[in-house]
Amino acid sequence: MKKKSNKVATWLLTIIIGIIALIALFPLISLIISSFRPSTELMRDGITFSINWSELSLDNYLYIFTQAGEYWKWYGNSLIISGLIIIFSLFFSSMVGYALASYDFKGRNLIFLFVLIIIMIPFEVLLLPLYQLMIDLRLINTYTGIMLPLIVSPTAVFFFRQYAMGLPKELMDAARIDGSTEYGIFFKIMAPLMLPSFAAMAILQGLHSWNNFLWPLLVVRSSDLFTLPIGLATLLTPYGNNYDILIAGAVMTVIPIVILFALFQRYFVAGLTTGGVKG
Repeated sequence: MKKKSNKVATWLLTIIIGIIALIALFPLISLIISSFRPSTELMRDGITFSINWSELSLDNYLYIFTQAGEYWKWYGNSLIISGLIIIFSLFFSSMVGYALASYDFKGRNLIFLFVLIIIMIPFEVLLLPLYQLMIDLRLINTYTGIMLPLIVSPTAVFFFRQYAMGLPKELMDAARIDGSTEYGIFFKIMAPLMLPSFAAMAILQGLHSWNNFLWPLLVVRSSDLFTLPIGLATLLTPYGNNYDILIAGAVMTVIPIVILFALFQRYFVAGLTTGGVKG
């Protein structure tokens, strides 16, 4: 009886989770369906589940792949910027978080306090000081200007610090006895143990940088440096709203995030749960 009740509970839980997942997917499904609809129908009916199969076509995607040259320039900019931000953020944030967790030095708690304070400050509050800093450094309208404020994330530093506090310190002592340098200990011993945290932060940092709109909008002046969120926003003008191209382009933007999650999803939950409970 107990096994049967457990099976029934499992099936009920699975059905409930499946229903919740379908509800969560409704906006994405409606977006994908709408990407095959012509602009006139979108302007008349909006995004809806009412499907006129005779109106559906691949024209929007054919236009993107054959005539929308600027779209792929924006796509390339977003890929380059997001990729570099992920790499640099994981590299520097993990080193800072690891140092705060593994080394006892003067001012360590004060630095960690500053990290927590920065996390609590909304990024919008920092926009003007950061913008003035980019002007002083002459980094306006450059890749570096877009990426620099996002390279070291306080949230990532906090996460890596929490995760590194759960690593066995005996491995560090053993490596020192064997003559390993501190950098060798981190890159050869500790970093491989932190792979779940790297995977979790890669997804979160990638999602944030890929969807980032406000900061690139302030820094970028030339359309050649537009990222996807800014470029897609320019399709909506007072002289015409290209909803068909906008929606099809928005569907295409989901692909890199899905690929990123597919690559790291096996470590994602482990990295979040382990990093969230260590302290």
